[in-house]
Amino acid sequence: MSLKNTWLFPIGYCDAAEPWQLGFQDAATPMMQGIIDLHHDIFFFLIIILIFVLWMLVRALWHFHHKRNPIPERIVHGTTIEIIWTIFPSIILMFIAIPSFASSYSMDEVVDPTITIKAIGHQRYWTHEYSDYNSSDEQSLTFDSYMIPEDDLELGQLRLLEVDNRVVVPAKTHLRMIITSADVLHSWAVPSLGVKCDAVPGRSNQTSIFIKREGVYYGQCSELCGTNHAFMPIVVEAVSLDDYVSWISNKLD
Repeated sequence: MSLKNTWLFPIGYCDAAEPWQLGFQDAATPMMQGIIDLHHDIFFFLIIILIFVLWMLVRALWHFHHKRNPIPERIVHGTTIEIIWTIFPSIILMFIAIPSFASSYSMDEVVDPTITIKAIGHQRYWTHEYSDYNSSDEQSLTFDSYMIPEDDLELGQLRLLEVDNRVVVPAKTHLRMIITSADVLHSWAVPSLGVKCDAVPGRSNQTSIFIKREGVYYGQCSELCGTNHAFMPIVVEAVSLDDYVSWISNKLD
């Protein structure tokens, strides 16, 4: 498990789902960090709006109670208040829209990748292909990732999340994921990486990933794809460049 240092003591990163978890998993990519920051910004405005609306409701119930004001006011509208409650929501939406558009466009941007990996969804496993190391059309670095059954799990492995063959990638390297499907709709999703890309039969989608730190990141198929949909986990292991080169060499031998 990777650790993050604090001023008091090191704390383990949350790179997999935990029981009763409410928040996000720790960000491992700039994209996921942007998603978390956007969520926090929107939540700030949500709290302000919630407090204001509750204050208005309580104030209205208190001041306009029939015992305190038996004769109601005859004012039905006011120009000033109508201008205020039109302009202020527009300003809030503008503050939300600007970072939201920035995050959306950055998700679609594909940086010149160092490594390209193709993920193919099947019922009920994933196939991963490292096409950069193909020596011919017949020979390629390709492997299938099946979920490890609960009876075969080793100590420390996560139920319904561990696979027999992990996707090994180097940290601090621009990656391109090409995602497609061989049968039905799937979705290649890893929360800590900020990635959720649909796998569509007959179509290839792509997304960019830049992992900032070494670690093991867990995900699952996030599109209902029939029976046993819950048994299609994804495990991405980010390692140092030297370890990645050694792993690739062993796979190609």
